[in-house]
Amino acid sequence: MLEIKSKARNLLNKKTIIISIVVILVVISGTMGIKHFTGGSREVDFKVLEEKQVPKKIKEILPRYKTLERALACKVNGEIFVVVTRGEKPTSGYTVKIDKIEKIREEDKFKLVVYAEFYDPKPGDVVDQVITYPYIVTKTNLKELPYRIELKTRYDD
Repeated sequence: MLEIKSKARNLLNKKTIIISIVVILVVISGTMGIKHFTGGSREVDFKVLEEKQVPKKIKEILPRYKTLERALACKVNGEIFVVVTRGEKPTSGYTVKIDKIEKIREEDKFKLVVYAEFYDPKPGDVVDQVITYPYIVTKTNLKELPYRIELKTRYDD
């Protein structure tokens, strides 16, 4: 009888160990699967630049893009900058803010997803009657350019 209880206890201990190992493997494979399906995304650190901080090279290429609504990445002196343009607007009061930038790994390359918020003047706001081209320039901590950049916009209510 004592021998049967001992064997049952050993069997129970082995089952507990096996179940524990299976649970650990499931958790590990689940986190790896999530990373695979999300592309291994991570947020990119960035700093919004004032007009006087924008590199001359970006100021030179900006006229080609400021009439468009888009995001672009530029490499100047080994540093990566992200620019978001809103296109041509009929008055002042239109602005753009970058909420976050994500770097998403896709196989051996990566893309950037830029989340921007667009602000429009409210009805009744006093604005200058002048054509404007709202944009924002940021300096990132990236070391290389993405193969693609995607702009996701949200309008302030």
